[in-house]
Amino acid sequence: MKYYIIAGEASGDLHGSNLIKALLEEDPQADIRCWGGNMMEEAGGRLAKHYKEMAFMGFVEVLRNLSSIRKNIAFCKEDISTFNPDVIVFIDFSGFNLRIAKWAKQKNFKTNYYISPQIWASREGRINSIKRDIDQMYVILPFEKEFYEDKHQYKVAFVGHPLIDAIAQRKIMPSEDFIRENQLEKNKPIIALLPGSRKQEVQMVLGVMLQLIDNYPNFQFVIAAAPSLDLSFYKEFTKNYNVKIVSNATYDLLSNAHAAMVTSGTATLETALFKVPQVVCYKGNWISYQIAKRIITLKYISLVNLIMDKEVVKELIQNDLTPKNLKQELEKILSGPEREQQLEAYNELEKRLGGKGASSKTAALIVENA
Repeated sequence: MKYYIIAGEASGDLHGSNLIKALLEEDPQADIRCWGGNMMEEAGGRLAKHYKEMAFMGFVEVLRNLSSIRKNIAFCKEDISTFNPDVIVFIDFSGFNLRIAKWAKQKNFKTNYYISPQIWASREGRINSIKRDIDQMYVILPFEKEFYEDKHQYKVAFVGHPLIDAIAQRKIMPSEDFIRENQLEKNKPIIALLPGSRKQEVQMVLGVMLQLIDNYPNFQFVIAAAPSLDLSFYKEFTKNYNVKIVSNATYDLLSNAHAAMVTSGTATLETALFKVPQVVCYKGNWISYQIAKRIITLKYISLVNLIMDKEVVKELIQNDLTPKNLKQELEKILSGPEREQQLEAYNELEKRLGGKGASSKTAALIVENA
């Protein structure tokens, strides 16, 4: 069969790549065309568009890039029509994907969605377009099944979280090799900085994180560079700070980290699964933030807290993200009872995520329902 998969950012590329591998196991003759990144291409998909050309963050940034977004939508529709897939699989990236889904359903393409749009966080009214335009929904967070089925009478399949598979499949570099290859100090504990995958969010958050470095001479600070951003960007940004940068090695970094400062998003969950105590940081464009806080109805912004339905990790958002506040919260997780409480909560979090096999379960359901 022919599959058309659309992912629009680094996390979608990761989960899309594992889905492609699983689809090829289910359907060895599968012909897969995709929007994504290097990982999806290496897994066996033929790349139509790289996500680096599409990652716009926040309301203001989207407005500035409306022309590019419109061109991408037009190209996507034309490319799907030419390829004529048996099924389209949307991965997260809801602003773009729901627009394509509406058109695709009108054209009688089968539509599957893997990793639900976060309508439980904002713009819940999108449930109407999902019901209309999406044939099958595969959700990865345990509370999403209840949200869709009990609240909105829309049947979905809970497949578990694909990060568990991604971490289990990733070969982690031995600690000694990681330290040596990245010229790190052997006997200094590492504080990992995960400032996001988009330039706008990195610019907002990383500057605050870096201001803590001089307070901790007995620790070494290491930035996980996003694959979507050039190393030259990080080097210019950090040239006045004593900090190391590692590229394509986030999991290796987390497996060696003592603590972390993490921009809200999938990285908070990755950090928890590696059992690294963390402080969650978020700061957006002022206008985008003012709009977002009026439409987002959640108590928390990090996946760790949302899944556990309580504050496991401290969230410093917008004006609360200051060097003083960040230092205060970092101190609590370097040692002591709050560090131990986070680590204990992480064990319960992992149990709630549903175990291994999300990609395989989803692939089997896609093939079955195609």
